[in-house]
Amino acid sequence: MFASKDSLLTRPSGYNIARSVRFRSSASAYFNRTFSTPTSNYKFTFSAWVKRGSFSVDQTVFGVAAGTSGNTGSTPRGAISFDAGNTHSIFGNDGGSTFLSLSSTPVYRDPSAWYHIVWSIDTTQATSTNRVFLYVNGVSQTLTGTFPNQNVATIFNGTSTSKFHALGMYANLSSFIDLYFAEINFVDGQQLTPSSFGETDSITGVWKPKKYIGTYGTNGFYLNFSDNSNNTAATIGKDYSGNGNNWTPNNISVTAGATYDSMQDVPTLTSATAANFCTLNPIAQGDYFASGQTAFALTNGNLSYGATGRNAFGTMAFSSGKFYWEMVNTSNTTAATTLFGVVNAGVARASVYACYYNAVNGNKGLGLLNSGASETAYGATWTDNDVIGVAVDMDAATPTVTFYKNNASQGAISVSSFVGQSVMMWFQNGGNTNNMSGFVNFGQRPFSYTPPSGFVALNTYNLPASTITNGAAYMAATTYTGNGSTQTITNTVGSTSFQPDFVWIKLRNQAGDYHNLFDSVRGIYKRIFSNDTQAENTNTDTLTAFNSNGFSVGTNGNVNTNAINIIGWQWKAGTTSVTNTNGSITSTVNAGATQGFSVVTYTGTGSSATVGHGLGVAPSMIICKARGQAENWAVYHSSLSNAVNVALFLNLTNAVSSASNAYWNSTAPSSTVFSVNTATTTNAANTMVAYCFSAVAGYSAFGSFTGNGSADGPFVYTGFRPAFVMAKLSSATGDWNIVDDMRQTYNDASGNPVLRANTSGTEEDVDTMQGQMDILSNGFKLRSNNSSLNASGGTIIYAAFAKNPFKYALAR
Repeated sequence: MFASKDSLLTRPSGYNIARSVRFRSSASAYFNRTFSTPTSNYKFTFSAWVKRGSFSVDQTVFGVAAGTSGNTGSTPRGAISFDAGNTHSIFGNDGGSTFLSLSSTPVYRDPSAWYHIVWSIDTTQATSTNRVFLYVNGVSQTLTGTFPNQNVATIFNGTSTSKFHALGMYANLSSFIDLYFAEINFVDGQQLTPSSFGETDSITGVWKPKKYIGTYGTNGFYLNFSDNSNNTAATIGKDYSGNGNNWTPNNISVTAGATYDSMQDVPTLTSATAANFCTLNPIAQGDYFASGQTAFALTNGNLSYGATGRNAFGTMAFSSGKFYWEMVNTSNTTAATTLFGVVNAGVARASVYACYYNAVNGNKGLGLLNSGASETAYGATWTDNDVIGVAVDMDAATPTVTFYKNNASQGAISVSSFVGQSVMMWFQNGGNTNNMSGFVNFGQRPFSYTPPSGFVALNTYNLPASTITNGAAYMAATTYTGNGSTQTITNTVGSTSFQPDFVWIKLRNQAGDYHNLFDSVRGIYKRIFSNDTQAENTNTDTLTAFNSNGFSVGTNGNVNTNAINIIGWQWKAGTTSVTNTNGSITSTVNAGATQGFSVVTYTGTGSSATVGHGLGVAPSMIICKARGQAENWAVYHSSLSNAVNVALFLNLTNAVSSASNAYWNSTAPSSTVFSVNTATTTNAANTMVAYCFSAVAGYSAFGSFTGNGSADGPFVYTGFRPAFVMAKLSSATGDWNIVDDMRQTYNDASGNPVLRANTSGTEEDVDTMQGQMDILSNGFKLRSNNSSLNASGGTIIYAAFAKNPFKYALAR
């Protein structure tokens, strides 16, 4: 039915998952089972893959209470859950006496991909902190709170045959969860590590499922949800461990339609019909609202929308391929305009789109191109409960969008503004107070109609493969602690490492120390400072070597102060430095076309000239610095308005500066050269260096977004899980803010730590910006109204580099 576009069809282990079950809180869905006398009530391991739906309330993944139907009061009860703050917690008591109460610091609020959760308990351990472990995506999490006493019997997997256990409920017939479950293993009598259930992919470096091959113990079970022939304990609730410990499903539907809960949304690239699927994105809804507008309430695994609201977007974008999905509006109780369609994912405030349009006063079908354009009559009228199919062909020379009403094509709309762009699913309610509801289907359940020939479901298997499957082969953020002597820093992640050509070092917790930037073209010992105008200087005890797997540093305090935390951001350019005769200025270039990065040195002329950059495609961002004299840094960014006549300055907080053609000679970079003119920041009659970057799908992105001045800030789709993000308010004064995935390896309610390229300050200097950004599987989300990153109505430009393409990434 579907055709693959991926060269990595399965993981190296060959282990794939085919089914998940959606637990709908709106239906009070859960599974339950009454346990028998266990192998051990001191030890157990629970492993599950989950994909989150609603974030708004406490949600229990695994709960237990006394009685055969679940109850509360002073009876034994416990829960393993996401709380309303999106942290993980483990709680249990017995007769009102708490025996454990633990929580983790990370917040788990990525709705676009899967998490692997492992809870592992052994109360016989002598050390209290060894009695309970929580692992997320293979990594042990720090737990705080009350650990159980030694040799205490657990509420979970208890000895009484009356213990009522539940999946998806607190075991008190309330607090129902909204998420997807896949591949659940429960092992009675053993405290295991994640390596029993998962492993790191040797190609992508991503944690992935593997088949558990150990024993299960008396109460152990394995649920893979593969039999969806019925919604009984012997089918969808069947235990495949061999123990026969089946689970009773409650309010789980396997009847065709919007409530169908047997999903092909899974954490592996199993097939064209089973992978991680697009859903509606609950964290992107606020991005395009005007003042006073509200978000839709998303439910049912983020596939249903309801009540009042204005916009909704999908979690996946694509710039190539042919994709199909379906939408059904079930109610629109007021005279509202409803738009179902496709939006340019890279254009702020949905200013470019194609859609199938319903004005209730007449039910006119319209095809629109560009916000504010005249409405063009298109297609038949439609009304509630009609199935609107959307087929998007981004492989056509001019992309097309074809809408279907109940499987009848309304004709193809050519959208020239989509050429070379990424697009995503979108719909809009024409009035903020209008009451409308409905649901979408991207193929995780059976479509109502067969997609047109050549069109596929919107999931990660069908997304194009990136040329770079593991960002750690080309970019790394490496933390180390200074020793005041000499040391070698490795950038090895798993089995992946590289020799960097650009190393950017900053002390994290000592004030006054400059950013030190080195590259292989200028050579070791030669440093420049992103936060200062100084000319290049030579110091033999700073960076002392570019190694095959990192770099070495000497005793200089700016790169190796004893006992100080330090970060080294690194990029790989490419081949050995070559002389480049493209352009009127001869340049020395170390370029990597695959990763879209080159280091360029040249001698400026002070007048109109061109400089070869070696990338083979036009750069999206250029960072220039005069080496032989004190001078500001100049930054070209393709997302800036009138980019060829303006510049930003890396060492300053200034808004964008316009100087006619002085910086870039009013000429956009080409595939071979960038242009310079009279500005000494880009073309001093002296030696110069330029760091040139081009966008590589799935690895790097250079764009802009519009701030909304809210703690519920914009979501920025990059198409990958970032390892590094640098963002600058370009329309007003603001810092160059840098976040990476190594100084803090998880999203935190108090924020990912920020360093600023334009200051010598520490991470602690930016406490007011804590909480400002989440790094996610497919982009990043602003979580603060801080004016430097999310000024209301402000334009913020960014540069981002990947840990993993979204095709392979897990939730963070």
